[in-house]
Amino acid sequence: MSITHKLPYEWQVGLRYTRAGKRSGRNSFISFISMASVAGIALGVAALIVVLSVMNGFQKEVTARMLSVLAHVEVFDVRGEMPGWRTSVQEALRNPEVRAAAPFAETQAMLLSDGVMKPVLLRGIDPVQEPRVSDVGKHMREGRFEALQPGSFKVVIGRALANSLDVKVGDRLTLLMASVPAPGTASGGTLPRTRPLTVAGIFEAGHFEFDSSLAFANIEDAQGLAGVAAPAGIRLRLADMQGAPRVAAELQRSMSGELFIRDWSKVNAIWFAAVESQKRMMFIILTMIVAVAAFNLVSTLVMTVRDKQSDIAILRTLGASPRSIMTIFMVQGTLVGVLGALLGVSLGVAVALNIDVIVPFIERSFKVQFLSQEVYLISEIPSQLRWADVGWIGGVAVLLAFVATLYPSWSASRVKPAEALRYE
Repeated sequence: MSITHKLPYEWQVGLRYTRAGKRSGRNSFISFISMASVAGIALGVAALIVVLSVMNGFQKEVTARMLSVLAHVEVFDVRGEMPGWRTSVQEALRNPEVRAAAPFAETQAMLLSDGVMKPVLLRGIDPVQEPRVSDVGKHMREGRFEALQPGSFKVVIGRALANSLDVKVGDRLTLLMASVPAPGTASGGTLPRTRPLTVAGIFEAGHFEFDSSLAFANIEDAQGLAGVAAPAGIRLRLADMQGAPRVAAELQRSMSGELFIRDWSKVNAIWFAAVESQKRMMFIILTMIVAVAAFNLVSTLVMTVRDKQSDIAILRTLGASPRSIMTIFMVQGTLVGVLGALLGVSLGVAVALNIDVIVPFIERSFKVQFLSQEVYLISEIPSQLRWADVGWIGGVAVLLAFVATLYPSWSASRVKPAEALRYE
């Protein structure tokens, strides 16, 4: 005995209607519309999976580039200086999630070269300890990060900043600091502070914000330029960067002193919020495509109901309840949705997992380039498949197909046997 014979008769009839026969032109047309609905749902589901995977890939790629410059957690002293930073390092390292710590100093400044002036965030770091908390040293394109020795007054700047200032390694720059009270004058008198610097290296993290506005100097030089006697705080590297918000909250409770602690997600909170908003909107827009295909089932099932009125009447005279009639057509429509979702998931997952092969093949075949490395700083389209997204997309497709069956199924349950069989 086959498996289908063990199913309730509503399921058996629904399965039979799904495999619409080819004996009549009308049945063939209904079958074609049904397959078109399956194809529409499949393409919509596949498109949604691929688009979200690419967006996830871009988000992961940008986040990785940001974290090559940023620390997972930054701890600031609200007074602007942290004279007891070594004690703070010891307290932070007591947390099992913290793997390394390094001091830093920051100040806003301007860099001047041949009449071109650019704003920068001057970050003072220890070239020995900094590689423990960030990967900026791995992104050096020219020069050496280790050249930032105390008293050398050398800087390492981003590629975009170097291009805008038209400088290279070994060139001289002028640093303009924020105005400070002039010695022997009232607090209202100010004098600008300037300092010649030498370009010791150029890095390229692949994130325009950092490549165009960040400069590194030795922490002792940065402190002297800013007129402070201690670092501004410490930077931490964690075992798991995704746990940074939780660890930051734990450190806020466990560390002593008046501290302000922020994790990497807060540094570019607006960007992350924008990406999440775009993903939600893209999910809604592409879900509408799936909905259009799913609601094609309404016309398919309405035609099936009209075509099968005599069958419905016979089933009713044999004792089938209106609920059973509804179940038959709900099974038919839902199976179409399930089949479309399964095909779409299979296609979408296959494309998302092999996009690094498919896109180059299309580019070679049609002589096009989807991403310009000069503009996007990457030449390959990234993709990150998340199975939670796949589950949501498949579930929504099946749910929409089920909803589309409700009206035609209810209409079928209201067919009156006597009127349906009057002209048979």
